Amino acid sequence: MLIDTHAHIDMEDYSADFGEMLKRAENCGVKKIIIPGVEPSGFERIFELTEKYENIFGCVGVHPEELDSYNEQAEEKIKYFLNKQKIVALGEVGLDYYWDKTRTERQKEIFEKQIYLAKEAGKPVVVHDREAHQDTFEILKKTGAKEIGVIMHCFSGSAEFAIQCAKEGFYIALGGVVTFKNAKKMKEVAQVIPLENLLVETDSPYLTPVPFRGKRNEPSFVKYSAEEIAKLRECSLDEIADATTKNAMKVFQIV
Repeated sequence: MLIDTHAHIDMEDYSADFGEMLKRAENCGVKKIIIPGVEPSGFERIFELTEKYENIFGCVGVHPEELDSYNEQAEEKIKYFLNKQKIVALGEVGLDYYWDKTRTERQKEIFEKQIYLAKEAGKPVVVHDREAHQDTFEILKKTGAKEIGVIMHCFSGSAEFAIQCAKEGFYIALGGVVTFKNAKKMKEVAQVIPLENLLVETDSPYLTPVPFRGKRNEPSFVKYSAEEIAKLRECSLDEIADATTKNAMKVFQIV
């Protein structure tokens, strides 16, 4: 069994074949899917999907690229949904210095505020960290986020940074990038992460793995990343599937 710990299947990209997409995932052994939130107007849709489908779980949070949607009403929405059983985490939240370096202080402020909302609810944090590794790590340390669980979504740091995060007890989520031929850094990360800190994800519809690059990503494709990780670690796919499933169920408190 595999769990896709990060898939934006609430997006319009899946409206035409949602049921078929879920069936393909099930046929590939993907038994559970977690949908991240990015901005308040999407929370209801995510929650509705978690209520309708037994194997779908959700998260709520304001993505760093959606700063302008963060206000008191957004906070109240996050608090409300974090109390729902099938909303299993805060996220995706964090820092992104790739697109906008002019509002880094505001990003940090909102990231911290949301972590404290997660701590109040006792739910883990799904972290978006793009070209902001040190600041992200410092905020996670400062806020004591490891007390509730930290998932480093779509990890893009070095092998050394992965080990540093693992020592803090953070989970490292790897997706389609690990299958890319030129992704030397991610292949190194896949080899050095302790198995008890590893998660797999797709980040659907983005970052589609080999051999489907250029097409829409979907949860069934998570097996290709798991297979590549198994190959890099010289172990079986079953070992990766078992470990990552156990880790996901533990950090997201999924029964």
